[in-house]
Amino acid sequence: MTRPGAVTVRVPAKVNVQLAVGPARPDGFHDLANVFLAVGLYDEVTAVRADSLRITCSGPDADKVPLDRTNLAARAAELLAARFGLAPDVHLHIAKDIPVAGGMAGGSADGAAALVACDALWGTGASRAELLDICAELGSDVPFSLVGGAALGTGRGEKLSSLDVGGTFHWVFAAADGGLSTPAVYREFDRLTPDAVAPEADPVLLDALRAGDAVALAGALANDLQGAALSLRPSLAGTLAVGTEAGALAALVSGSGPTTAFLARDAASAEKIAAALTTSGTCRSAKVASSPAPGATIVAA
Repeated sequence: MTRPGAVTVRVPAKVNVQLAVGPARPDGFHDLANVFLAVGLYDEVTAVRADSLRITCSGPDADKVPLDRTNLAARAAELLAARFGLAPDVHLHIAKDIPVAGGMAGGSADGAAALVACDALWGTGASRAELLDICAELGSDVPFSLVGGAALGTGRGEKLSSLDVGGTFHWVFAAADGGLSTPAVYREFDRLTPDAVAPEADPVLLDALRAGDAVALAGALANDLQGAALSLRPSLAGTLAVGTEAGALAALVSGSGPTTAFLARDAASAEKIAAALTTSGTCRSAKVASSPAPGATIVAA
């Protein structure tokens, strides 16, 4: 079979509908009970044959995306190539739509997409288990970007168990000016929460996902990092208030922030919330999306 000269992979953002954080471990990570939900905001990564490894990027905040070997897309190509004895010669172009440094796993998504794209481009034939193993080496959120849908992440978030979702949930995501450093947010969490306990998934929240019940899910949304994110970026409280006043069933910081997430009753309500946020002056932009969404998927080869 002739191998393709280029492969494009589409990969979703995520929202953490529950992020329960335990105390810091000796290795510096934290044990998590992390309920991931993939949402329909996407990056696309295109892998093209090249004489060396090169990264380019376009889209919102493209100037904030590293184009060197620290980019998870570049690291994904290098790890896959090393595993199969290949040279990581590929041009990876990232078309961004997921907020950069926004708590929605945009960098992790690009790593997963690059892995799938390079696997197809090079014909490595890596198994799903091998790809997930490389994802876990890349970072805690990368395996979920590959899998999509809904999942409970334990350990540092990389050990995934798929979850059933009984319907469509409607969201609005408000992007803030600038990013937040995930390590800085965890350090602030440690400072604010010296008595953190072992994390557990909330059975009420899992039932709400299974039932597709937006009202019940709204009552169970939780993010242990929210206090730390608000401590470092107090202005996010104003964004949360605007979305709530505009009719959101619930509002929370997405992951380590600073993107804020608003759960809406339906698609029409989501549009109303997004309009209120857009004109409020409390955020840079607001986007509507639904969930769940599929994981990293080849869309062109």
